[in-house]
Amino acid sequence: QLVESGGGLLQPGGSLLLSCAASGRSLNDFSVAWFRQAPGEEREGLLCISYIGRIRQYDSSAGGRFMISRDKGTGTVSLQMNSLVPGDTATYYCAARYISICPTEFDSWGPGTQVTVFS
Repeated sequence: QLVESGGGLLQPGGSLLLSCAASGRSLNDFSVAWFRQAPGEEREGLLCISYIGRIRQYDSSAGGRFMISRDKGTGTVSLQMNSLVPGDTATYYCAARYISICPTEFDSWGPGTQVTVFS
């Protein structure tokens, strides 16, 4: 089971670091991605880091403001978000799949963490 952490409320221009962990195991052998879903909108993929460390960008909305990384020591995957704007307000999800390259479908999902950017 995946668990996200690090969400919160902040003002535009701020930064947040989200973290994704798996209960009882490491994510080092998984390709892991971050998605988000705003109210009334479809879920959109942001970034994925593969088992071998390659990064795939699913949507241009992440631009150069978001970065995905893996901590092999803790077995977690993080999403660093910078220069946040109100349009980034959404529930952020991590997803994982035991596969060497970033897929389009994932079979494990976390419950999500809320990020709210307000003026």
